[in-house]
Parts: sequence; C-alpha cells; structure tokens
Amino acid sequence: MSMLRRRKGSDSKKNSNSESRRGKEEDKQEKNKEKEKERDEAEKSTKSLATKERGRRLRKWSCVDSCCWFIGYICSMWWFLLFLYNAMPASIPQYVTEAINGPLPDPPGVKLQKEGLKTKHPVVFVPGIVTGGLELWEGHQCAEGLFRKRLWGGTFFGELYKRPLCWAEHMSLDNETGLDCPGVRIRPVSGLVAADYFAPGYFVWAVLIANLARIGYEEKNMYMAAYDWRISFQNTEVRDQTLSRIKSNIELMVATSGGNKVVVIPHSMGAVYFLHFMKWVEAPAPMGGGGGSDWCAKHIKAVMNIGGPFLGVPKVVAGLFSAEAKDIAFARTIAPAVLDMDVFGFQTLQHIMRMTRTWDSTMSMIPKGGDTIWGGLGWSPEEGYECITKNNKVNRTQTGEQHGKKGFDKIKRVHYGRLISFGKDVAETPSTDLKRKDFRGAAKGKNRANTTCRDIWTEYHEMGMEGVRAVADYKVYTAGSLMDLLHFVAPRMMKRGSAHFSYGIADNLDDKKYEHYKYWSNPLETKLPNASDMEIFSMYGVGIPTERAYIYKLSSGGECYIPFQIDASVEGRNDDTCLKGGVFFVNGDETVPVLSAGFMAAKGWRGKTRFNPYGIRTYIREYNHAPPANLLEGRGTQSGAHVDIMGNFALIEDIIRVAAGATGEDLGDRVYSDIFKWSEKIKLQL
Repeated sequence: MSMLRRRKGSDSKKNSNSESRRGKEEDKQEKNKEKEKERDEAEKSTKSLATKERGRRLRKWSCVDSCCWFIGYICSMWWFLLFLYNAMPASIPQYVTEAINGPLPDPPGVKLQKEGLKTKHPVVFVPGIVTGGLELWEGHQCAEGLFRKRLWGGTFFGELYKRPLCWAEHMSLDNETGLDCPGVRIRPVSGLVAADYFAPGYFVWAVLIANLARIGYEEKNMYMAAYDWRISFQNTEVRDQTLSRIKSNIELMVATSGGNKVVVIPHSMGAVYFLHFMKWVEAPAPMGGGGGSDWCAKHIKAVMNIGGPFLGVPKVVAGLFSAEAKDIAFARTIAPAVLDMDVFGFQTLQHIMRMTRTWDSTMSMIPKGGDTIWGGLGWSPEEGYECITKNNKVNRTQTGEQHGKKGFDKIKRVHYGRLISFGKDVAETPSTDLKRKDFRGAAKGKNRANTTCRDIWTEYHEMGMEGVRAVADYKVYTAGSLMDLLHFVAPRMMKRGSAHFSYGIADNLDDKKYEHYKYWSNPLETKLPNASDMEIFSMYGVGIPTERAYIYKLSSGGECYIPFQIDASVEGRNDDTCLKGGVFFVNGDETVPVLSAGFMAAKGWRGKTRFNPYGIRTYIREYNHAPPANLLEGRGTQSGAHVDIMGNFALIEDIIRVAAGATGEDLGDRVYSDIFKWSEKIKLQL
C-alpha cells in the first residue's frame, strides 16, 4: 500500500511537472507570437515610413532636378543620334534626303573639279573667336591627367561637366597682364585639326577643307593660322610668336608654289586679327615684323573675309555688361533664377563674366566709330529697316532685288542708335524728351553683401548701390557713351583693353601715334597696305534677325549678383517684330549686323580713300539665308548663319574659284541687303 501511495505520489508529481512544462511552453509560444506580431508591425511601420519618405522626396522635386534631367536627356539623345549617324552607311542619309527633296546638287569641289579647276594659290585659314582648339600644357592640381588634352574644342565638354570650377580657373587669364595665370599654360592646337570641327559632328572649317581637297589641295598648300583667341592680338606675338609663324609659313608657301601668292580666308574675329597682322608685318621691328611696306603686295593675292566684324558687334557689349545675349536672357525667362543661383558652389553667370572679362580679345569687337557709325539718340543708319517676319520667308530662288523690296513687313521706327536703354519707354521716348543724370562723376560705394564673393566676383562689387543707380539713371547709352560706361563698370578690364585696342575715327592717319599696334585692328584708324593688286572680299550671311540694341532693367539684389540684366519680358507690338525678348534686331548673320560686316567694303575702302590710299579693290558677296528643308540636311547648304555659313555651297564655290585663279571682277558684287543705302547715311570723311 505504501508503495502504491509512493507511486501515486510520484505520478502526481510527474503530472504536475509536465503540466507546468506545458504551461511554460505555451507561455513561450504566446510570447513568440507576440514578438512576431511586434516585428510584423515594426516592418509595416518601417515600410510605411519609407513609402512616406519616398513620397515626400518626390513631392520635393525641384527646378534644379528638372534642369539636370533635361540636360542629361538632351546630351544622351545627342550622343545617341550622333552614334547612329556615324554607325549607319554614309549612303543612307543621302538616299533618304534625295527621296524627299530630289537629287542633291554636287558639292562645290566635285562641280568645279568637273569644270577642270585645279590647285593654284596656297590657302591660309584664320579662325575666329572660340572656334579654335586650346590644350593644356601646364596646370594646377585639379587638372591632373589633362596634359595636352583639349580644354576648348573637341571633347572638352566632358572636362567642363566633370570639373567646371577647375576648367573656369584654367581658362581665365591674369586680370592684370592679360596673359597666363601663374602655374597655367594653355596653348592653341596646331594644324588643320585645330578648327576643322568645334565638337564631334559640329563642323567649322571641315567642309571647306574637304571641297578644296577635291580639286587637289592638301596640307602642304593649306595652313591653319591657329592662335590663342583669348589674348590680345599683339600678345599672341609676345607670348607665342604667332604673327611671326604666320609670316614665315606664308613666305614658305609662296616659295614652294612657284611664286603664287596666298589666298587668306579669315572667319569672324579672324578678319580683325588678320587686319592687325597686315599692319604688323609691314611695321619695323621690334613692334612689327619688319617685312617692309611691300610685303603684302608680294605675298597676298586676296583676303576673303567671312562674317568679319570690322566695326564691332553689339552682342559683345551685352556680354561684357551682364554676361548675356538673347539666348541667355530667354533662358532666364524660362527658368527664373536658375542661372543666378548657387548650384554646387557654381554661380554660373558670375563665373562666365569673371572668365570672359579676362579675355582681352573680346574687347576687339566693341563697336567702333561711335555715333558717327552706329547712330545717336535720334538716328541710326538702319532707320526705317523693315523686319523679317515668319510669314514672309524669302523663297530660295528669289533674287536680291526682290528680297530687298518684298521680304519684309513695315514697322514702327526704332532707335537703333540707343544700344542700351533702361526701360522700353526710354527706348521709344523722343530724344528731346529724355531726362538723364550723368553717371561719370558719380560716387562709388561697396556692397557689404558682396565682400564674401571675392573669389568669383567681378568688378561690380566695387561699385556699390550708388554706382549701380547712377548707371541706370543715365537711361540711354549710344556707341559714343559706351566706352565711358564700360570704363565705369569695369575699369580694370578696360585699362588692359585700352592698351591694346582703340575704337575711334582717325582725324589724320599720317599722325605718328597711329603707328602704335593698338590702332592696327580698327579699320577707321589705320590704312590698308601698299598692295594695289590685292583684293578684299567681305562675305557674310543676310536674312537672319541679328542683335543690335537692348532694353535693360536692374536685377533683384542678392549676394554675388550681377546688378543689370536684359528685360526679356519686353516684347514689341503686333506690327513691331524688331523687338523680341528685350532685344532689337536688324539684318545680319545672327551674330554680326550687316553694317559691321559690309560698311568698309561698301564705302570705307571702296575706291581710293584715306583708309585705302592705294586703291585695293573691294567686293561684297552676300549669302541669303535659307534654313535646311529637313533634319537630314543637317545645318544646310544654303545657310547664312555666322558659323553654319562655312558649309554654304555658294560661298565655298566662290572661295575655290578665287583660289584656283579667278579675280574679284569675275565674281563681282552680290548684294541682297540695304548696305549701300545705309552706308550713304554715314557721314564719314573719306
């Protein structure tokens, strides 16, 4: 019995222990379930928070994000289309274009080769501003790995995108000397590749070179006179001996071609640069090249200037004054404050202004001749100009006479002589009703907010609000007061520029002071060389609205801001198409107005004048702009735009004919614009 009791007792203990174990296991299971629930809830809450955070980030999508994606999309599409274009057989674009437009005409080189034209005169190309390649020979730490890589032209966009501040630092020149900054050496690329293409797929000289090759030209009788287009013309000789190299290369080409003189083809600013060269080569050393007064007569057959800004370009004024032109002003309208904001420490317009104001060459294209050439408060040579409208496009087969009479709509009178006006009402006010305060003696202060901007700031930080208001209160600036304005807002820049360039009209060209190199690039203050057999051509596009004058406003104050900007909100009336986006337009090639490109050949140098005492013959060849009919035509073969004209078949044909032996009399004048009429309005002593 006792044993039975003990067994029962032990059994009961076992049962109680097992029950307690089961209870503990059930408790553990319940706790585990609770923990799993907590984990699930935590995961759900985390996911919901992440979803909310993503939504919040999406809702905070900014204008900068949109701009970055847009730029990335455009660049990606550009390279993709370029890849497809280069990957497809060359015959496909031609086949599609011919299917749409009919058979394409032969390129000029092929056409003239069939006519029997052959190589005769060596050819010298003189590129303009920004179209020539520049490469790095010495740089700072941030430019590691870029030795002899292009910082301008070619594929330089990659370096600009990857290290913009480093790029701007190296492309800037010394603000005192106008030469290299310490520790930096950037030099021009040499050879035909220096300016055949500005960027992959974007030709400059390549089409002309290829067509010259069709009749037998090669590198031994073609020379690209590359130079550093940032520095002043005389400094290209001081630093790089560029003018001496051009002289020796021309002499070599003449000697090795049986005595045939060269045909020189300058483009854009290259026309002004070569004008400087022709005076330099005649002048005695050490200031000049010591070639003697007959050097040009012995070595140059013709100078065929393409889009030459002989009397300056108004858009350069806008660039120096506010780092703008019509495209920048339009971009600021589409995306307000994007170009002014600090994106990754890069204040875009301020850096552009700081960099370009160190490029002395830009000052060679400030308008020359003052009010005598460009007009005053109440008149201008282009007065009565009738603006081009979209509904009045000129047919490609239309003659020059028809274009001049029927291709335009009449508009209200525009005061083109007022290069800068503060307000549309000021631009339209009769000159007798204008009330202005002279800014020249105004006191300058300093903007306290701008003391932190020294590393990227321009000379505006030295003006203060008093100086800014004084500039705006003067209201209107003509070419005559423009120099005083630039000296007021950028004294350091203009001090350098005034040592290398001049912008007036000579009273007496026999005065010894005009032997100084600062006058050599101004056709109104220098004589053409003693070379009566030489010919000068002015070749340029017409039929494209070209910037002539601007309406400005004060920009909103802020740290490191540029105080002036084009008022892109100002538009002309329905019948006033000359005013768009705060810019007045005239006839030209989109960059250089007809007046600047054509006046010297139409009047200043025509016949024997004090600027052309030896009677060098001058000719005008205008090319009426016709845009490409479709995308497959690329930039077109009849374009009159400033750079695209380099692929204009008619222009290329004219050049090849002269290089093969034709004369100016064979080509004659071809004029679509009113250049002769406008030239007669300019009362210049000849």
